[in-house]
Amino acid sequence: MNDYLVQASGLKKYFGPVHAVDDVSLQIKPGEIYGLVGSDGAGKTTTMRMLVGALLPTEGTISVCGFDLRHQVEQARSTMGYLSQRFSMYEDLTVLENIRFFAEIRGLSATEWLPRSMEILEFVGLDKFIDRRAGQLSGGMKQKLGLASALVTRPRLLLLDEPTTGVDPVTRQDFWQLVIKLVSARNGDGVSVIISTPYMDEASRCHRVGFMKAGKIITEGTPSNLRAQLAGRILELRGSPLHILRHVAHADPDVEDVAAFGDKLHIRVRADKAGLIMKRLPEEIKAAGGLLTELRAIPSTLEDVFIALSEDREFLPSPTL
Repeated sequence: MNDYLVQASGLKKYFGPVHAVDDVSLQIKPGEIYGLVGSDGAGKTTTMRMLVGALLPTEGTISVCGFDLRHQVEQARSTMGYLSQRFSMYEDLTVLENIRFFAEIRGLSATEWLPRSMEILEFVGLDKFIDRRAGQLSGGMKQKLGLASALVTRPRLLLLDEPTTGVDPVTRQDFWQLVIKLVSARNGDGVSVIISTPYMDEASRCHRVGFMKAGKIITEGTPSNLRAQLAGRILELRGSPLHILRHVAHADPDVEDVAAFGDKLHIRVRADKAGLIMKRLPEEIKAAGGLLTELRAIPSTLEDVFIALSEDREFLPSPTL
């Protein structure tokens, strides 16, 4: 028995000489939230568009719910819901009219689409705005309407391409609560989710994360396993002025990177060198005219992992499932 809802193997997409996606493979289990993370141009959106059938791969195969996406595209699409980066609803139609349009083009009858639409709109918190035109909705409400349209046919797979980019933190939190409720549903409606996001706090909510760079997934794993790859290698530095602290830390031969995190610095050090650096940095900072108020080892974050992966050097082992 196949345990995977989605299986993609050796996906490549070339646009002339540009290799937008270069040998990506994915296996997504039922009820799993999988996050695609990477810088702009890493290949996330192109991968998502191939998975939803909007782009044909140059090479590779995709199976969704047992359907071959190249040869059984309509059957495969009937199992999916998709929310793109840009708002794709009709702004001159009301909330309910938009849902009705997307329900009917997917084949739902009048007796099916109305109760299902009201159920979904209540779920996303738009049931009191059914007569408001989509163009008059706030950014967060527009994303919820997009989610509702993707859910109206009860998909088994939901693909979300940077759905919270540009919305406020409270709306992002509300949106993620909806996603988590969808995946954890106990009534048979639980779905799998593939989501691309530039936010590391969102990536940490996923069951597994794949980091993309130059069209490839360079590593993947659970958030905790990925963070563990930098265990003991992140120091937090506080003091003033920050530019002196940064310069001194950068100059240390055992420091790989220094990144600003608000009013403090995260220092990534070579393996097993944290203790030595913590002994010598205070004197070096003092000699340079800086004031050190705190220097301590801290657990790594996914943002630390992302910064390290974005560099040329490789510090992580081969991708693991």
